[in-house]
Amino acid sequence: MSLADHLAARIRTEGPLSLADYMGDALLHPVHGYYTTRDPLGAAGDFTTAPEISQMFGEMLGLCLAQSWLDQGAPGAFTLAELGPGRGTLMADVMRATAAVPGFHQAARIVLVEASPTLRKAQAATLAPHAPHWIDHAGALPDAPLWLVANEFFDALPIRQFVRDGAGWRERRIGLEGEALAWGLGPTGPQPALAGRLADTGDGDLVEICPALPAIAEEIGQRIESHGGAALIIDYGDWRSRGDTLQALRAHAPVDVLDTPGTADLTAHVDFEALARATPSAVTAMTPQGVFLERLGITARAQALARGLRDAALDSHIAAHRRLTHPQEMGNLFKVLGFHPARAIPPAGFQT
Repeated sequence: MSLADHLAARIRTEGPLSLADYMGDALLHPVHGYYTTRDPLGAAGDFTTAPEISQMFGEMLGLCLAQSWLDQGAPGAFTLAELGPGRGTLMADVMRATAAVPGFHQAARIVLVEASPTLRKAQAATLAPHAPHWIDHAGALPDAPLWLVANEFFDALPIRQFVRDGAGWRERRIGLEGEALAWGLGPTGPQPALAGRLADTGDGDLVEICPALPAIAEEIGQRIESHGGAALIIDYGDWRSRGDTLQALRAHAPVDVLDTPGTADLTAHVDFEALARATPSAVTAMTPQGVFLERLGITARAQALARGLRDAALDSHIAAHRRLTHPQEMGNLFKVLGFHPARAIPPAGFQT
């Protein structure tokens, strides 16, 4: 039985599914889910993330976290965590960049939040020298000082979509037309979570919410506010959700969201306002990725690395720097938000 068959049977039994239910099965079904059955990254996969583009990305984030650790008195034992660590490339770059920071490695306990068995194996191989620990969800993070990075994690969490209808909302759902999966709309009704959006939307406008996002942000922020630390959240999105941002990628090209579920990556833009509202910690200004990396010194690092390169390797290096920072590439599409204790200064890279 394929995942499409499984979903069709579920719809016949339960009725149309919310988009969140569909995404949950498409991404994490234990037998047919996208993340449970493959390594999705790189040229042979379906998408490429910033750590796979250049080592400079993880190096800048690692030095930012280490400076924050020093600014908060260099706690003698802390959690160094990553949400959705991919192949472990970013954390490996963080550890390499911070190797010369006195006491940082000795005090750090690496914790990875990862649901995919396939990716856990890749992370274990990449990070073997650093003895990482794995947990299934952010709620299992230790109650300890926490320095955390989440790059393209929140965009993969299941979302729900609602279309404004007068003073109420209709949820987009997935049902059946014959034997095929098809979009539909539920009945009009109130949505308490969207009460504040009646002021800035009109009939027919679509708004997305991510049910899991507030609790995860609260878990992270609670530890940071109570015990110290900082979080760097990097993702594509904006300050407030508006419009249909759901996309499916297969082999680096867009495909229909309902086409062969379980074989394509599903993501949506992150609502950074929701992140900021959910954390009990202090929060920085949302900052474009390019601006953030430039403030951390990525151009100086790029110039230093370039001195040892030539020909095709140099061209590739220059292209990677541009892709990470240029406004017409990832520089403006991706945003960065920081969490930090109210009593501490913000991490480097954010204006105060």
